[in-house]
Amino acid sequence: MSNQEREVAGEAQEYCPRLLTAPLDEGQAAELAKVFKALGDPVRLRLLSMIASRAGGEVCVCDLTPAFDLSQPTISHHLKLLRQAGLIDCERRGTWVYYWLLPEMTDRLAGILTRPHGQALPQADPTPAGAAS
Repeated sequence: MSNQEREVAGEAQEYCPRLLTAPLDEGQAAELAKVFKALGDPVRLRLLSMIASRAGGEVCVCDLTPAFDLSQPTISHHLKLLRQAGLIDCERRGTWVYYWLLPEMTDRLAGILTRPHGQALPQADPTPAGAAS
């Protein structure tokens, strides 16, 4: 594991425990739910993909809107939800707004969802819940 990978894994651990190593507390679950909700819409997922895969790292909203059969205000709403979830950021330059990915959040999500290297999944207790021992 490289130093950068260790750093990202450490940041993910600080942000939220891995789902496979410790239960989330109420605050962590609420925070993650906002991000997953933002990612749970096909339009927003496509927008995120278009932004993240853009050469140069940023894209003008004027290049995003024509890819959808949706109004400009609807696209803006979807972009706003992605921003609120911490997945993207933007800057107005004259008439246009430019968007870019915030890789810290996608790295955190990857860390949260990744099973630690070489670690087996927790084993289920063979005794059914509520059964007398």
